[in-house]
Amino acid sequence: MADTWGSLIMPCKTSYSLKVSIFLLFFLFSPFLNPLNASGVVSLEAVNSDMSLLLHFKLHFQDNPSSSQSSLLLSSWDVNVPVSNWTGVTRSNQTGRVTGLNLTKFNLSGQVHPCLCNLTFLDTLVLSHNSFNSSIPSCLWKLRSLKTLDLSYNMFTDVNLPSSTFVTMSQLIELDLSHNMLSGEIGNFSHFSMALEKLNLGFNSFHGEIPKSLLNLMSLKYLDLSHNSLTGNVGDFRQALVSLNLESNLLSGTLPCLYSSRESLTVLNLAKNLILGGIPTCISSLGGLTQLNLSHNELRYGISPRLVFSERLCVLDLSYNELSGRIPSKIVEASEKSGLLLLDLSHNQFSGEIPVTITELKSLQALFLSYNLHVGEIPERVGNLTYLQVIDLSHNFLTGSIPSNIVGCFQLLALILNSNNLSGEIQPVLDALDSLKIFDIGNNKISGEIPLTLAGCKSLEVVDLSSNNLSGSLNDAITKWSNLKFLSLARNKFSGSLPSWFFTFQAIHTLDFSGNKFSEYIPDGNFNTSPNFYNGDIRKTIPAVPSISARSLDIKLSLVADGTSLSFNYNLTTTIGIDLSDNLLHGEIPEGLFGLHGLEYLNLSYNFLDGPVPGNLGKLQKLKALDLSHNSLSGNIPENITVLRNLTVLNLSYNCFSGVVPTKRGYGKFPGAFAGNPDLCMESSGNVCQRTFPVESGKKFEEGPLSVWVFGISALVSFYIGVVAIFCSSRTRSCILQTKSLAG
Repeated sequence: MADTWGSLIMPCKTSYSLKVSIFLLFFLFSPFLNPLNASGVVSLEAVNSDMSLLLHFKLHFQDNPSSSQSSLLLSSWDVNVPVSNWTGVTRSNQTGRVTGLNLTKFNLSGQVHPCLCNLTFLDTLVLSHNSFNSSIPSCLWKLRSLKTLDLSYNMFTDVNLPSSTFVTMSQLIELDLSHNMLSGEIGNFSHFSMALEKLNLGFNSFHGEIPKSLLNLMSLKYLDLSHNSLTGNVGDFRQALVSLNLESNLLSGTLPCLYSSRESLTVLNLAKNLILGGIPTCISSLGGLTQLNLSHNELRYGISPRLVFSERLCVLDLSYNELSGRIPSKIVEASEKSGLLLLDLSHNQFSGEIPVTITELKSLQALFLSYNLHVGEIPERVGNLTYLQVIDLSHNFLTGSIPSNIVGCFQLLALILNSNNLSGEIQPVLDALDSLKIFDIGNNKISGEIPLTLAGCKSLEVVDLSSNNLSGSLNDAITKWSNLKFLSLARNKFSGSLPSWFFTFQAIHTLDFSGNKFSEYIPDGNFNTSPNFYNGDIRKTIPAVPSISARSLDIKLSLVADGTSLSFNYNLTTTIGIDLSDNLLHGEIPEGLFGLHGLEYLNLSYNFLDGPVPGNLGKLQKLKALDLSHNSLSGNIPENITVLRNLTVLNLSYNCFSGVVPTKRGYGKFPGAFAGNPDLCMESSGNVCQRTFPVESGKKFEEGPLSVWVFGISALVSFYIGVVAIFCSSRTRSCILQTKSLAG
């Protein structure tokens, strides 16, 4: 008998499964009765039929045994438990029939069985945030009572939307099929529910044009077709939309005016498309607009002074376009009721001075004007923006100093002013910005020392002071930045010795002190701090390149639930490494430095280091780039370099290494790595020691005035280094003289 039941339903191995199978067989083949009999009493057979359908559905999906949510579902769906107590199931108090099924985030997978289509009283079906796959059963579109259908965040591959069936879904209000693997063209909605208000097909692979049926679906209020491959024009929607999101498609043409949504539209997101032309002034007639995102398009021309948005606007993002001219002095109504939180005009071609009127936007929390052509000084009244969290004015042509009253922005989290022409000194009053996480003033003309008062900025995580005229020795203020992840003091005029706290930052990823005048020894004995230096970072990092300063800083801001403030987050992508190159350091390389197993980049070139390479070099298994060139290092080439499988850049040239470099060790993949070592030879056939090493490609100068000038400067620098080295030690003097005689 067990085999008979198994052939009809599925193989059963437990008495419980057999009991369920018998229960299902009885009710699945019984006629579906009206839930109320002639006396108005709930029909037990109809109620039990819903139970049998759910149990049949349960037999066909797969659960995750390690999920507590999944276990809760399976334990409650039992023939001995009243349906009203089944997890995720809602019943009507009047009819007793199942009206709602919400199984969101239960870690379920497999197929959605068509038996659900027989739950004819169902008005809500939510299966979102699971791993259901294959096709969406076409019979779902025949559920006449359905008002909400949410199948988002699954792996459905086929939607099966024959337009002739849409007429049966006369009560559907919300349809969400987003975050799946659906493809093809969007179907015809001309016969769809006249009650549909919310449609979300985002994050799929739909292509083709936006169907005209959507443009004319008068009940529609919320439409999200973002992150697909839709083409054609945006179109002028005829209904009164509240939210329109078409981000990340291939839409072209010009911006529509959306006259039918002048009073209703609150969110318009057309970012990351191919939209052309200018910004029409009619866009500002959308009086209810709170969020406007037109970024990453091909918009151009200037912004008309008549384009003034209402005080309701919270987010205005026009970044990554080709807009030019001056920023209008009044782009948003600046009043006491102004609610603008984010203004992003970065990555355009705006010119002229920064309008002072921006400092009147009292609610502003984020200001991005980077990568433009702005000139003049930073407005003094920027301190009036007391709610400001992020200000990015980088990559412009701004002059003057950092205004001291910027400390009025006491909630500031990121101050990014790099790549301008700013001068003056770092003001000691900046210590008032005790919430600051990102401080980037690199590539300017700022001079003076790092103020001791900056010890008050204890929240700092990213500090870039590179390529300025800063000088003096390092003070202990930096040690107070206990959350530091990235620190670059490169290409300045700092001097003195490296402090003993150099390696004591717990969260550090990158230290770049290159291109300064640091002298004496590399501190030893403090290498047991940062877990990143020891274990490496699990994030994807930038491949090893000749510069450790290469980094990516992606700041993300999003509105919180109440829509009155922004949440701040950033992603820092950088190589885990240390760069002390181009200084005046001498002495031996500390052995503990090569014990930092998580290092991906180490550059100690252009110093006066001597002695052998520490023997524990082979422990740096994550190392991608190692540059020890232009020092006075001696001894044999460490054989354990070849065990560093991730190493792609190696430079040991212009030192005092001696001995033989065996060809079988795989050193041939590093051309030019051993040049300029007079006592070093490459093993060749017949046990002949070849003392001529190839020079790395791309290093030769072409003849001409520039090459002669460069050669003259290089010769002068080499002479200076040689003189200094001669007075350092006899061994160094001997090595330098041998190198010069070999070159001659």
